Amino acid sequence: MNISDVHDPMFSEKAMGEGFGILPNDSKIVSPVSGKVVLIASTKHAIGIDTDDGMEILLHMGVDTVELDGEPFNILIKEGDHIEAGQQIATMDIDQIKNAGKITDVIVAITNTAMVLKEIDIHVGEVEAGNKAATVSLLAKGENESDNNGASKKKVDFDELAKNIIKNVGGASNVDNVIHCITRVRFYLKDESKANDEIIKNLNGVLDVAKAGGQYQVVIGPAVEDVFDAVVSQLGPGIGTNDNESKAQKEPAPKGIWPKTKYYFSSLIGVITASMMPVIGLLAASGILKGLLSLIVSAKWLSNTSSTYMIINAMGDSVFYFLPILVGFTAAKRLGANQIIVGVIGGVLAYPTLVQLASKTSSVQMTMNADFFGIPIHVANYTYSIFPMIAAAWMASIIEPWLKKHIPATVRMIVSPLVEVFVVSAIILIVVGPVITLMSSYLAMGIVALLNFSPAISGLIIGGFYQCLVIFGLHWAVIPVVANQIATTGHSALNAIISATMVAQGAAVMAVFFKTRKNVAMKQIAGAATISAFAGITEPAMYGINLKYGRIFWTANIGGAIGGLLTGLLHVDMWGFAGSLIGFASFINPKGIDSSFTGFLIASAAALIVSFTCTYFFGFKEQDLEESVHEVEKVRLGSREPAVKDA
Repeated sequence: MNISDVHDPMFSEKAMGEGFGILPNDSKIVSPVSGKVVLIASTKHAIGIDTDDGMEILLHMGVDTVELDGEPFNILIKEGDHIEAGQQIATMDIDQIKNAGKITDVIVAITNTAMVLKEIDIHVGEVEAGNKAATVSLLAKGENESDNNGASKKKVDFDELAKNIIKNVGGASNVDNVIHCITRVRFYLKDESKANDEIIKNLNGVLDVAKAGGQYQVVIGPAVEDVFDAVVSQLGPGIGTNDNESKAQKEPAPKGIWPKTKYYFSSLIGVITASMMPVIGLLAASGILKGLLSLIVSAKWLSNTSSTYMIINAMGDSVFYFLPILVGFTAAKRLGANQIIVGVIGGVLAYPTLVQLASKTSSVQMTMNADFFGIPIHVANYTYSIFPMIAAAWMASIIEPWLKKHIPATVRMIVSPLVEVFVVSAIILIVVGPVITLMSSYLAMGIVALLNFSPAISGLIIGGFYQCLVIFGLHWAVIPVVANQIATTGHSALNAIISATMVAQGAAVMAVFFKTRKNVAMKQIAGAATISAFAGITEPAMYGINLKYGRIFWTANIGGAIGGLLTGLLHVDMWGFAGSLIGFASFINPKGIDSSFTGFLIASAAALIVSFTCTYFFGFKEQDLEESVHEVEKVRLGSREPAVKDA
């Protein structure tokens, strides 16, 4: 179809240049030209190609599909590749786009039309993929001195343009934050009524103005990065940087209780996975080291009281012990808070004297083991924890703007961190920690009652949902129960169920590893996470892949439920703490190998097979993968969530 017939006014009005539209009836996307790939949007809905003869092509898949966060698309190329006309470069799930209420028009725009294009002939009607859809005539050298109306083209001064844009959006004081996408500089203004639309529209270098999603959008076109850089340069520090990432990502929650619940839960999972992603590789490496160390100790090659063991254990355990600091830093970046300050708050929670204080009582008892200005409080153990630091980063992102507004600039550098560290740390210690502990105590009582009622039913339920507890740190309720079982009876049936869930999580990422063909980065993550989970550390699998892609987490939990059920039916016990496949020695009865060991083999095999099969056939397809290599390059916020909007 002619570009004037597509359902996106920015393209149909040719603000982005000449081109054409396609109404596809197949998922296969082929390149309209031969050239070099210069852009792949982080949300995978748009691809930029430079041809050898000077055309700049923007291939835009669907209308407003940026809001789908890349779900319907699978990109088969990468930036820098040279591609040929007719070569398959992507797939687009038409049904998924329609079900989301979006339009499936695929748009091809020549974004430097005025500079290179003399004429374009659209082959309107049905065209097979790989055949010619349009024929172009290009300007000869020296013919691009005027635009289509014969008007003299004036070179854009980006610094001058940025100055005029800022002036007419109400001045720098009216700008809360600014980001950019493929074609637009997007302002978050304090008062949109101060912006002068007509003046901005008529500036040399501006194509149009649009308003949507709380953003004031200035449409620039291909030169958007140059204008954005000039705007950020003139606005000064603190604008267009990570410090304001949270503001750039604010989108209104949908209406209705269930849609809102799904929205906020999805947002929470997004924050958790984004906060964990930077440390996934380190967690996997540490998990493998801890697993190998456990195996060496089980084989009696090394004593767990030797100094060698202590040194190697510190190497493997430090990342987990000080996880609050690392998660605080990464979560602050994700939520727009000061990373150093939130990292320090994580240090407060992992401070040795507080850890010592927490160890004096069971983590599932509400015994008050401290007081704060005379207020009795329960200090929990926050090492290895994630969720309290997510809460801390969220609170910091709210407190920091308030402090910036109310504390004089002359003392802000000292007073603001002081207040923030004190207030956020106190809230976590006095409110969040005890709440989690209270929930844990009831959870522990429920687990004990369930175990006493039926080993098989408890295996099924605990096996299916244990890893859900890990997400929110509630799994600490289970540890004292395991410790008590081993202390009083010498073995633990509960720990055997937990072991099956570890195997299931590892089997799920192993399925991802074998099914992934093109995404090398994801294959590497899946491989390392598989080894780590089979070594007893499931965090890399869960936060790196399973939670991030939703269905994988639940197919893994199905495997965990089956493994737990068989563990209960076969009355499997553990005589040690090390679980998963590498902890096989923990299932050997000191009196001699019995049914616990054979039961462990059967339950683990079942968990592995069920989880792997469900994930391979139902839980994962390669187009689910986000191209992580492109997550940040076009949005100058360092965001790990897509912030590129409709072009």
